[in-house]
Amino acid sequence: MRYGFIGLGHLGGHLAASLLRHGFALAVHDRHRPAAETLIAKGAAWAESPKALAATCDAIITCLPSPAVSEAVLSGPDGILAGLKKGGTWIEMSTLGRDEILRLVKLAEAQGIAVLESPVTGGVHRAAEGEITVLVGGDQALFDLHKPALQAMGGEIFHMGPLGSAAVIKVITNMLAFIHLVAAGEALMLAKKGGLDLAQAFHAIRASSGNSFVHETESQLVLNGSYDIGFTMDLACKDLGFAMGMGREFGVPLELARRTAEIFQQGRANYGGQAQSTQIVKLLEDALGTDLRASGFPARLTD
Repeated sequence: MRYGFIGLGHLGGHLAASLLRHGFALAVHDRHRPAAETLIAKGAAWAESPKALAATCDAIITCLPSPAVSEAVLSGPDGILAGLKKGGTWIEMSTLGRDEILRLVKLAEAQGIAVLESPVTGGVHRAAEGEITVLVGGDQALFDLHKPALQAMGGEIFHMGPLGSAAVIKVITNMLAFIHLVAAGEALMLAKKGGLDLAQAFHAIRASSGNSFVHETESQLVLNGSYDIGFTMDLACKDLGFAMGMGREFGVPLELARRTAEIFQQGRANYGGQAQSTQIVKLLEDALGTDLRASGFPARLTD
């Protein structure tokens, strides 16, 4: 099985590297070739376009920033469908809404291409270690066929059901993460204004019923001051938009998610779309003219 990988950014580069590390035959493409140089040096083949890549592979994996980019890479004149042979597979690891993935599935299946959706969750640092969680939607037999590659890239793997299922759970997990991030920032600010040592407060929260995965990870980057989570405000706003759309579609009032989306929109307006999503806590720091810093915390997460 020869895999192609398109989209070698913060996340995709690590996922592709895991495939190489586990001995998979791999070809790669990114609109910025320098993003691929490390992988090429480790044995990956380079292709000049999605079409050229697809023509040499049995399955193509994409990890891209938006539904519009996914659609262009899939079905554009020089896209995957122009090169991939019938019977091939497209594995979409980007975060898309359910409607978007189901619409793109129809384009692929009309040309005899099978599809798995497999967005990931857990953070770029976990992708670097090959331990990120993989959420899969699609046919069971197709999942079984590509499970070795998914296992190479991730840790826990959850087959959620038919196509569209993984998109729903991925949006849910991201929605929760952004809510937790805003809450963690407010909690740390209460601790500071209450006169507590922030490092000690971090550890006390982590050992408490108020703990969360986001507090354990992203709060450390706030306390360091780097905010460097490898995830942008633009992406956060996109994912929260998906959540609000699902809330309307399914008839679920998402009051916390709505307010969190408003806060992230303000964060993007203040700091720019390419600012780190963890900088959402900076809104509160700036509003109160104080920061949330403590010694002993890393600038980047390693595990």
